[in-house]
Amino acid sequence: MPLEDKINQDYVSAMKARDSFTSSVLSFLRAQIKNVKVDKRLEVVPDEEVISVIKKQVKQRLDSITQFRSGNRIDLAEKEEKELVVLRNYLPVEMSAEKLKNIVEEVLLSSGATSIKDMGRVMKEVLARTAGQADNQTVGALVKERLSKQ
Repeated sequence: MPLEDKINQDYVSAMKARDSFTSSVLSFLRAQIKNVKVDKRLEVVPDEEVISVIKKQVKQRLDSITQFRSGNRIDLAEKEEKELVVLRNYLPVEMSAEKLKNIVEEVLLSSGATSIKDMGRVMKEVLARTAGQADNQTVGALVKERLSKQ
């Protein structure tokens, strides 16, 4: 089942169960997915795009939590954390660090990358192989560290 359909089903279930918190989080997520659909003129949004939208929302929640905690607004930070839990249910399981390192090594060997100038090409390939199961910043740091050693 496509991820977009799963989100829609869960939204309907939350509405039927009168779970206003979950339904509001999913409603906002559905609106963001619809924006992608309209912007890119798609009939069905592929799972990769949906995951990208969810990751963007997760990043926004993490930033908000940091801001609310520094502003001493614990109540709002806790609300954002609850929303984060709902959103993370739709993300694929994170790849282990060891597996990620192996993929980076494989890409470096197959591409023949030797310097930091090759980082863009290596990143593109690694991100394609991880398929949303690894954080872009983590991948970037790992690739940069590995290329700077060479």
